Amino acid sequence: MGTLIYAANTSLDGYLEDESGSFDWSVPDDEVHAFWNDHERGIGTSLYGRRMYETMRVWEDDDWLTGEPAVVREYAGIWRDTDKVVYSSTLETVSTARTRIERQFDPEAVRRLKQTSAADLSIGGATIGAEAFLHGLVDECVLLLCPVVVGGGTPALPRGVRLDLELLDHRRFRNGVIYVRHAVRSGA
Repeated sequence: MGTLIYAANTSLDGYLEDESGSFDWSVPDDEVHAFWNDHERGIGTSLYGRRMYETMRVWEDDDWLTGEPAVVREYAGIWRDTDKVVYSSTLETVSTARTRIERQFDPEAVRRLKQTSAADLSIGGATIGAEAFLHGLVDECVLLLCPVVVGGGTPALPRGVRLDLELLDHRRFRNGVIYVRHAVRSGA
């Protein structure tokens, strides 16, 4: 059975992106990128909302990677080797391999996917992540807290949901980013 992991870079005040939709303040350095590479190696399937998928599909293209550090090029390979499910009622087609579209988020289908998966699953994006939290599907929460306060934007965690958590791991990176990993014990 796979564990469903919600993973995100977030500002210290709890946002995935600022009020203008920017997340340039969360671009990882090589050390943090290597952490994400290690994390993503254990993921067999990634669940995305449309906007997160559209952001992530850049990893399918090699053109921009030639001048990038090895750690960045390595991530592209890891991302390509992962199955992807995109939840969208508007996306007509996908432009990446190993990707399928689901027209709506079905909690029971995600439960079945978790039960039949030999590897862990990740879920990314504020809207789809909130749906998974609301339905009690998220088993772990991995957040990288960036040393910035953006003052508003898209919340990293859902509003109006109580989650009791247990700290499983933490780490401080040289650039001031703090990694925290929690098990979701219960939601109310």
